[in-house]
Formats: sequence, structure tokens, C-alpha cells
Amino acid sequence: MKIAILDDYQDQARHLSNFTMLEEHDVTVFTDTLHDIDALVDRLEAFDAIILIRERTIITDELLSRLPNLKLISQTGKISNHLNLDDCTRHHVAVAEGVGSPIAPSELAWALIMATARRLPNYIGNFKRGQWQQSGELGLGTALNGKTMGIWGFGKIGQRLAKYAHAFEMDVVVWGSEASREKAVKSGYRAAESKQAFFSQCDVISLNLRLNEATRHIVTQLDLDAMRADSMIVNISRAELIAPNALYQTLVKHPTKLAAIDVFEQEPANEHSEPLLTLPNVVATPHLGYVERNSYELYFQWAFENVVKFSAGTPDNIANPQALI
Repeated sequence: MKIAILDDYQDQARHLSNFTMLEEHDVTVFTDTLHDIDALVDRLEAFDAIILIRERTIITDELLSRLPNLKLISQTGKISNHLNLDDCTRHHVAVAEGVGSPIAPSELAWALIMATARRLPNYIGNFKRGQWQQSGELGLGTALNGKTMGIWGFGKIGQRLAKYAHAFEMDVVVWGSEASREKAVKSGYRAAESKQAFFSQCDVISLNLRLNEATRHIVTQLDLDAMRADSMIVNISRAELIAPNALYQTLVKHPTKLAAIDVFEQEPANEHSEPLLTLPNVVATPHLGYVERNSYELYFQWAFENVVKFSAGTPDNIANPQALI
């Protein structure tokens, strides 16, 4: 099979221990991301299968209609809203789903929380410029001990963050669906009385929700404005959970509030496309939640195995089996 691995920014797929699984196939690795539909068609029209690194490339109905040779999309991680299974089925493209893990994103979220609370990026940057113990306009950092940790969404990542916060002797408060709040209470944590109380009472708020039509823009300007003056919001999930421009406006209006973010509406992001990157009270990473060696080995193992099985005529983990008929 002719196989394309898309959007491998750091050119890591070919260096993974399991890459040899594809040695009998013709594999091309692309390290950049294309957004133009014509350019994508020109790049992909010769391939039988593509391996997606999460949702870095959006698979549209128009794109699928112009790739008649495409038979398989093998997904690293779980399928999100970057593709529509019905569209894929209609074009007879099977989608093989991968596996997810909460470990790496949970650890990154906690690293961001600690770095932001203690002003580490500011201190490190100034230290390298010869300024000893200077954090700039943000002043002294703060410890997490004794503060209130707010977690919106009590899934696998939210539950791990609650355990981290408990280890740091923080008070943990959960908001989300009724089921999430009930699960939190059964686990020994508090459930917020309302969304307003959640935003106004927590020192650190972490968003841990899947993006769908119900959660898109679920965090409003009023929610962010209600946060404490020296509070922090953390988002490693999806940028679109927050209303457009709301976070930027709040951080400009309230410069003592902090944000730690790993996701952006337009990726790859830079200072020209993302104004949040220009603010001193923002600590930002380039969508690294799952970007570490153990996660890559796990995710690509599944993606490669799914390609090999499909090629051998024994497809597995197909999310739209109707496409195989």
C-alpha cells in the first residue's frame, strides 16, 4: 500500500521502534500541514491510506470526494470532530480508530499549572538575560498548597488532576454534568453548587471537556470575568471550549489573572494568528498534551497495526464497518 503519514512536525514517526511494521509498504512522511484543499488533493491523491496524527488535518467531505484511491484512514488517538464518519462511509473510506491515554496530557496540565503559579517562564527568561530573581510585572509566584482547584469535567484526565491536587493539599471542586458531579462526590471531592460559584470560588480552573456542539463556546466572557483577580485558567482540551476572543479580552482587562494553554483555534499557531501569545500573563505550549515518546509509541503502534491488518484483509478497530461493504 502507498501510505502517507501526515503532519509529523518533528519527523518522529520514522524513528519509533514500531515503524518497521510498515517496511513492506511504500511510506511517505510529511512534516508540514496543508490547509488549502487543492494542495491537499495534489499531495494525497496517489495514496491508498493515510495515518493522521490526532486531528492536525481536517478531513472534509470535499477532500474525500477528490481522493478516489483512498481506502483507509488510520487514526492515532481517538476520533474527534476533525472528520465525519458518515462522509467517510459514503466515499468508501474505512476509518480505523486508535487508543487514547490520559497520562501525558494530565502531566502536562500539572506542569503548566506549577510553572504558571511560580512564574517560571518569566523567571527563566529574565535569568538568561542576566536578571537575577526577576519575574517582571507579574511579581512573586504563589504556592498551590491550600488553594482551591476547580476541575470542569471529571473524566480520566479530570480524575488524575484531582489526585494531583489532593497530593498538593488543595481543595478540589468539580463542575460538569450531573454524572460528573456525582462521581466527584463519591470520590471524596466537592461539587460546585453552580457554574457561577465554580468560576468565582476557584483559584485554578482546568477545562477537561470534549469538544462537541454542546460544549463549543461553553465558557463565556462572563464566566472568565467572574474569576478571582489572581486566579488561573488552564486549557489543554480544545480552544473552542471558550467563546471567541473572550480569554484575550479578560486577560487584557484583568492583567493579574493568568492562563496556561496548550490548544489554539488555528494550529500551528504564532503571534500573528494568536494574540494570546503576546500577553505576559499567558504561559503557552504548542499542543504538547500527547506529544512525548511513550504516547507516540502507543498511538502509532495501534495506527500501524491497523494499517497492516487492513492490508492483510483482516481489518480491525474500524469505526465505520459499513465502508467495508
